[in-house]
Amino acid sequence: MKTNYELRYAAHPEDVKHYDTARLRKEHLVETLFTPDEVNMVYTLYDRLIVGGAMPVKEKLPLETIDHLKAKYFLSRRETGIYNVGGAGKITVDGTVFDLNYKEALYLGSGDREVFFESLDAAHPAKFYFNSATAHRHYPDKKVTKADAIVAEMGSMEGSNHRNINKMLVSQVLPTCQLQMGMTELLPGSVWNTMPAHIHSRRMEAYFYFEVPEGQAVCHFMGEPAETRHIWLKGDQAVISPQWSIHSAAATRNYTFIWGMAGENLDYGDQDFFKETDLK
Repeated sequence: MKTNYELRYAAHPEDVKHYDTARLRKEHLVETLFTPDEVNMVYTLYDRLIVGGAMPVKEKLPLETIDHLKAKYFLSRRETGIYNVGGAGKITVDGTVFDLNYKEALYLGSGDREVFFESLDAAHPAKFYFNSATAHRHYPDKKVTKADAIVAEMGSMEGSNHRNINKMLVSQVLPTCQLQMGMTELLPGSVWNTMPAHIHSRRMEAYFYFEVPEGQAVCHFMGEPAETRHIWLKGDQAVISPQWSIHSAAATRNYTFIWGMAGENLDYGDQDFFKETDLK
């Protein structure tokens, strides 16, 4: 078992517009989240969000602190949202066990506690995707399933964006400090998400794409509305989206993605929209 992490710095939009493909991917794409018996994470200075993945196979994996946190425990000054996007698994938090099946989520409040990830079947390992944000107080741990979610059905087949937005780790479902997470499922025949595109300068966001069929790909759009860029990615990869950037995508098949936000506003509807015809 080992923990891998890297630090990503925030960038000014005037600088990002000059990035080539390689630099854009280096700064904003998280290519490797799941490797057997390892924990991988990226600490981004956009609202200090951590994007990570843990894939326990033969070992029980601890959620270890990292040097940049300067804390005894990973959760000492952080809250964390976790989704299982693999086989059945469990998360143990100071002796309390939370069973997490496919597409189920767990919120962990801040505090000095040990966290361990486990799979129930090594042949079908769990894959735990997580986001973590700084927290000023402790809120209770809570498991959240799709049955607990606030579901918004949006879009249409005619617009190629018929989708269900499952708001799960949001203020309407449970209290958090600043972290919000949910899962959007596109229906067969739909490929576009988040149209019309928007920004929310009070919050940054990370998108994690999964249920992308083998051999298919997602094109994620980012950048300022009048200066957009794109990143092609595969399943089980994530993109870091700055506060000033749109976040939208189209793929070669329908897919599912988990969105996570950190910042100063917990209002899900805090969005500034842009018409499709205004994007450049």
